[in-house]
Amino acid sequence: MTEIVPEDTHSPFSHRARTLLTASLVSLIAVTIASPLAAQTAPPPEPSAPPAEAAQAATQDIVVTGSRITTGGFNAPTPTQTIGAADIARNAEPNVFTTIAQLPSLQGSSGVTTGTNSTSSGQQGLSSFSLRGLGTIRTLTLLDGQRVVGANVTGVPDISLFPQLLIKRVDVVTGGASASYGSDAVGGVVNFITDKRFEGFKANLQGGITTYGDNKQVLFQAAAGRAFFDNRLHVEVSGEYDHEDGVPAGGFGEQLANGRSWYRTTTFLNRNIKNDGSPQYLVRDHAQAYQYTKYGLISAGPLQGIAFDAAGNPFQFQYGSGGVPSKTAAGTVSGCYTQGGFCEGGDLSGNVGIGTTLQSRLDRYNGYGRIGFDIDPDNEIYATVNIAQVDTMNQPNPGATKSGLTLQCSNPFVPAVIQTACANAGITSFQFGTSNGQLPKNITVYPTRKQYRFVGGAAGKVQVFGTRWNYDLSYEHGENITDIHVKNITLTNRYNAAIQAISLGGQIVCADPVARANGCVPINIIGGAAPSAAALEYIEPSNGPFQHTRQTQDAFNFSFSGSPLSLWAGPVSVAAGAEYRNEFYHVVGDPYGNGVSAETPYTSAYPADPLLNTAGSNWYAGNYHAGRGSYHVAEGFVEVNLPFLKSDVLGSANLNVAGRVTDYSTSGTVWAWKIGGTWDTPIDGVRLRAVTSRDVRAPNLSELFAAPITTTVPNFTNSDPNRPAGVPSTLTILQNAIGNTALKPEIARNTTAGIVLSRPQWLRGFSASFDYYRIKVNGVISTLNAQQEVDLCYLNNITTLCGAFNLNPGGGVAPYVNLQAFNLASIFTDGFDIEASYQFDASRFGVPGQFALRGLATNVKNFITDPGVPGTIPTQGAGVNAGNTPHWKLLATESWSTDRFSLSVQQRWFSDGVYSNEYIVCSPGTCPVSTTQHPTIDNNSMPGAFYLDLGGSFNVTKKLNVYFKIDNLLDHDPEPSPQTNTGIDVNQALYDTLGRLFRVGARYNF
Repeated sequence: MTEIVPEDTHSPFSHRARTLLTASLVSLIAVTIASPLAAQTAPPPEPSAPPAEAAQAATQDIVVTGSRITTGGFNAPTPTQTIGAADIARNAEPNVFTTIAQLPSLQGSSGVTTGTNSTSSGQQGLSSFSLRGLGTIRTLTLLDGQRVVGANVTGVPDISLFPQLLIKRVDVVTGGASASYGSDAVGGVVNFITDKRFEGFKANLQGGITTYGDNKQVLFQAAAGRAFFDNRLHVEVSGEYDHEDGVPAGGFGEQLANGRSWYRTTTFLNRNIKNDGSPQYLVRDHAQAYQYTKYGLISAGPLQGIAFDAAGNPFQFQYGSGGVPSKTAAGTVSGCYTQGGFCEGGDLSGNVGIGTTLQSRLDRYNGYGRIGFDIDPDNEIYATVNIAQVDTMNQPNPGATKSGLTLQCSNPFVPAVIQTACANAGITSFQFGTSNGQLPKNITVYPTRKQYRFVGGAAGKVQVFGTRWNYDLSYEHGENITDIHVKNITLTNRYNAAIQAISLGGQIVCADPVARANGCVPINIIGGAAPSAAALEYIEPSNGPFQHTRQTQDAFNFSFSGSPLSLWAGPVSVAAGAEYRNEFYHVVGDPYGNGVSAETPYTSAYPADPLLNTAGSNWYAGNYHAGRGSYHVAEGFVEVNLPFLKSDVLGSANLNVAGRVTDYSTSGTVWAWKIGGTWDTPIDGVRLRAVTSRDVRAPNLSELFAAPITTTVPNFTNSDPNRPAGVPSTLTILQNAIGNTALKPEIARNTTAGIVLSRPQWLRGFSASFDYYRIKVNGVISTLNAQQEVDLCYLNNITTLCGAFNLNPGGGVAPYVNLQAFNLASIFTDGFDIEASYQFDASRFGVPGQFALRGLATNVKNFITDPGVPGTIPTQGAGVNAGNTPHWKLLATESWSTDRFSLSVQQRWFSDGVYSNEYIVCSPGTCPVSTTQHPTIDNNSMPGAFYLDLGGSFNVTKKLNVYFKIDNLLDHDPEPSPQTNTGIDVNQALYDTLGRLFRVGARYNF
């Protein structure tokens, strides 16, 4: 049974507040109903228009166009890209997010193929947009112009929880829009417009599979709508179920899932020599970590290099690079690379990097309903409900790699031959590393998100003092419940106790008597013999890491727009409005991860154990911590469109300005504004547009109220030049990762200028645009490390950081540093967008049907991030294909449609790039001195990619349509994205990692 968690009593939206809001809404509706002015002045529908069409025209959607002004004929200066229902259907994706995320301006969006190598992020399977590579937190996503409750503590919504079959179109505003739409619209706005007057029934059944036989998909969607009471009452419902098997993880070594062959453990091998004329970093395939193997490796000391097979038999490990173990306590290997501990080639069977899910498994359930009642042909009251759930699963990596373990030679699990070798070498213990290949199941993360969203409102048109005004009044309450369970993961201290075994009374038991008394069962980590059920339950208890998060959003909105007067060049349009919003979150972890507290006490599921740290962080990964926080926002905005030129000779032009004042309960008052204009030149179809704006992003709940995490840091440098006598220069501190309620909003300056050619007389089906964009974000919220905070306070006199620590608290209190986010960094990006489309009737060429061509391209000229920390330099991210901002990104589609069938071809492409713009490429004998800021490397080339998609449909009857779609028709493999450590080593946000994907389906419309 699904349980909706009761409202938290700390929310400012109390029962009384909601009652007042409801009363206000009812009052406005009553005034609208009773208004004689509205009744007398509402224009009748055109005689030829059926009543249903007239009602629909009278209550048109208020849509995002980069402006809140809804007057007909107005062209906003902010560029907007639109994806229609036909485009969505043609792309045939089980999640509409994927279709929209293919737009070149959307860079760095997250979906079911990203974040799969994470245990603790909570973002696995989360679909959220990122415009301009500025991150999902700087893109505002709306549903019918209204906010949606966040599906993560960062505040971003999950697009997969939106009602998808009723989407009429999606508008993507590719410029700053905070003045019109509020916080977070730094990169722009993505707004989903639903069909509010759908009548009839439609359904979609779709299945899919990759060319490798995995990621089997089943999607079923249905929607129904009907009008009652002479078309005054409109009711519509939709539901959908989506199951995607996902693409499983590979195993150990380099074996990918189901026959894929592109993985080769490409890694930056660090020579750690910076001034011998050769590159410091070498880009090499088949990197081998030499500190562990799948079933165990003695990694240091006289027996270094002895590995064990699945049966526990010792053998001489085959190091890559012709490496020879030093057999010293340092555990180095000559011929290999000590920095990071890698060889090239050799026995790769213990590598774990590819053991990551390529796409999360997903089950999605979505229900949506809307009821609207037309008070008159111009005014409607409505209510919507959206209840949805998404369940995902991913594997971050196989086993649980351990290195630097110490095993006693006398351990009864140590083979006799090794015990003898220990005696001959005069040692009683040895250093050991293992990938824990003997554990029967791998770490698995199960996030579940449930969304409950309710909206009530009124929208329409009224006459006031002779002017026709559009208005929209709404109240929204949203809740998101996220539960994360992690299975098959070890408790570190229990694992460490279980591997230390002794013989006692003829039995093998745990060496530690305290552990023994509290249920410790010994395990053998030499070889591949699976632990007993009791041992497995001890080190990997059934109740693993757990996190429960509840987020709520309450928003009251009122806006109106109209044209109260006319000037020589046309009507002056005005839009204004106000919003009150409250955001709240509460997260609870388990006591083993969070630590024992009044909120997370020991329970029968998580019993007390003296081996475990009561402060938490006992799990191998997934140590979730408890926290809570809330803030409220009150804001108002006004926007004016002023036409000032209308001439047959000079054309027409308008000035568009807007301002918004916002008061945050946490960070005070902030202003946003924009000023722009358009000029319809006397040249046929040519329009110029430009806009500049001041945009804001407020700190989110996670940044303000992050759940605290405490760790111990030894050998910390006290850089206080005036430290008291007796206070040491190095000390052990407590590092507390916490939120920062003193954060201020990020401030951005966003400028866009461009030219539009719109359906000229000489080529009526053709449109094109070219726009330059420039964004500078100051006060970017970023986190420093503990040493940076202290040094910047004492050595650089940044006093805002001095309150974040106390290295001499006295009174028996340990020295501490609060690791917090601060408004120090900045981001600058610029480039341009190109869009062109052409539609024409093919009959002129003797071919039936219509042809439609469309191309969109985005260029990123610069993407410069400045950490704002003295001693660091800005980094250039444009053209870095290991990131989110390649220099060029292109999407092109060509379609041919007739009354009976359609065919479409789509191309997706991004340009070649580099691993990092900070690298200096050189060959041996030519390299300058390698530095931290500009290291030398032998190769800095990261190829781009071209993907070809093919689709088509056939109308079996007027009501039944069948279709197919093939993504990545050429089965193009991704390119490596090497790091200085082995991992999945591919950029899943940019490259297709699944391969060729087939989908077929049928749509029914009645």
